[in-house]
Parts: sequence; structure tokens; C-alpha cells
Amino acid sequence: MNQFNEIAHNGLWKQNPGVVQLLGLCPTLAVTTSAVNGLSLGFATALVMAASNGAVSPVRRFVPSEIRVPVFIMVIAALVTVIDLTIHGFAEPLHKVLGIFIPLIVVNCIVLARVESFAAKNPPAPAIWDGFMMGIGLTLVLGLLGGIREIIGKGTLFSGLDLAFGASFKTYILTIIPNYQGFLLAILPPGAFLGLAGLIAARNWAELRKTSAPTLPTDVTSSALKPAN
Repeated sequence: MNQFNEIAHNGLWKQNPGVVQLLGLCPTLAVTTSAVNGLSLGFATALVMAASNGAVSPVRRFVPSEIRVPVFIMVIAALVTVIDLTIHGFAEPLHKVLGIFIPLIVVNCIVLARVESFAAKNPPAPAIWDGFMMGIGLTLVLGLLGGIREIIGKGTLFSGLDLAFGASFKTYILTIIPNYQGFLLAILPPGAFLGLAGLIAARNWAELRKTSAPTLPTDVTSSALKPAN
């Protein structure tokens, strides 16, 4: 359980792909015009990462090192095709919005990096968990960045929810700022760079604050635990 907890901590915080490793910046910056778009692509990436890690780990000893990268890419491409066709079949409007970025998961450096660095060296269960948690860490960044840009740019949250779940979900769209005229910069590419920079700064600030927290000296702590005479 300690290994799985450490994998989860690495994926969600310590080695988060979006704000620490800074991998897969193209979808991070391009798709996050709304929270729904970011969450949808992030969750699709998480499923691909978990499935690709789970597919590569059992056969890792049978793949020659000279051709491992082409084999890994073929496995990832097959899984991305399944995800792409599934979204196209059940949520076609969302598929049109996400566009080319779903097939581009094949060449997303996050997916290949985890397959190469973790799945190819570990048993299936930890490999699947690592891929999924790294994907969820990216999903959180995409969703948070998309939500921030959507609120500042449009004054709403979860706009486009009907694209994923049908017209009945239009009532779940939240109006955060009524009668808001919008702030176009937040939705344009510069807003993506500024928003991501803010998230990276906030994460680094939290880490610095945690590491600089004062700790009691060992002798003071031990003396406090001794019973009084």
C-alpha cells in the first residue's frame, strides 16, 4: 500500500505532469478554454495512460529494446483509436470541440514517458495505477485551468456540459458572474500561458511554504515527552 500511496502522491502533486514536469503543454494550453473541455480531454488521457501501462507491463520482457519505442507507440495508437471512436459515437458534439487533440494523445509525451520510465520496469498493477494517477493529475490541472479561464473569460462554469451528456444538462451550467461582458484575453492563447503560470507559481509557493515551516528541535521535543518529576 505504501507503494500505491507514493504513486498517487507523485501523480497528483510531487511529479504532476501539468505543473511540475510540464509535459503535454499543447493540449494544456489549447483545449482549456472551458472546464468541460479540459476535464474531458484529461480523463481520456488518463484512460489511455492506464490502459497503455497495463498493456505494456506484462510484455515488457518480450519486447527487444531496439524496437520498444515503435511497439509502445503502436499500443498507444490502438488504445487512442478506441477512445476516439467511443467519444465520437457517444458524444459527437464534444468530439468536434476537442477535434485533433484526441488523436494527438498518441504522440503526447506524457503517455510515452510513463510507459518508457515506469510500465516497462514494473509489474502490471503498479503500472496501471501509475498511468491512471498521472492522468488524473493532468486532468486536475486541465480542469482547474479551464475553469479559471472560463470564469474570467465568460463568467460561467461548466459551459458545454450538454456537449458531453446531452441537452438536458444545460441546466447545470453555472453563471458565476451575472450580466458579465466577458474578458477575451482569458480565452485567447495568452490567457492559457498566464493561467498556467499562475498554477505553477501557486504550487511552488505551497511547496516552499511547507518546506520552510518551523520545526521544533529534537531535544525540545524529547524533553516535552518526558514525564514531570
